[in-house]
Amino acid sequence: MHRLDQATSGLMLFARNADVQRQLGTAFAHQRVHRYYEAVVHGAVHGTPDRDGWSNIRLPIGRAWLQRPRRHIDTLLGKPSLTRYRPLATDPATHTSRIALQAITGRTHQLRVHLQAIGHPIVGDALYGRTDGAPRMMLHACRLQLVHPGTGRELLLQDAPDF
Repeated sequence: MHRLDQATSGLMLFARNADVQRQLGTAFAHQRVHRYYEAVVHGAVHGTPDRDGWSNIRLPIGRAWLQRPRRHIDTLLGKPSLTRYRPLATDPATHTSRIALQAITGRTHQLRVHLQAIGHPIVGDALYGRTDGAPRMMLHACRLQLVHPGTGRELLLQDAPDF
């Protein structure tokens, strides 16, 4: 149910039957499942935070047909996409930042494309980043918040990143 790019670590959500799959699919489609990530990115990240301390990246994402499987910012044909981010820490020695991310929409490669577009590719991202010698892509699905389809109770799943 909760897609992750192959190189992304962290939480995954699976439905145990068709009815639950339909319910979860609807919840994802109506943005009732809240997905949070942590990443290490190149550069010192800044933004224009809202009252909650989050900044927004609101850029349309489309297919890069001649560079499949890549996506890119496409102001003509791209689908509306929203990512929220908040800087957590900066490491001047490595010129990297640790950031919290929230994927509001769920476009393919959304976090990776948005971060590249604002000049902060994810460390270790071979598709959208630069050769940086990292052992892996530093993107981790660390929290899922949703209503349990069977019990109706609020469910919070968490997994801390290992980087």
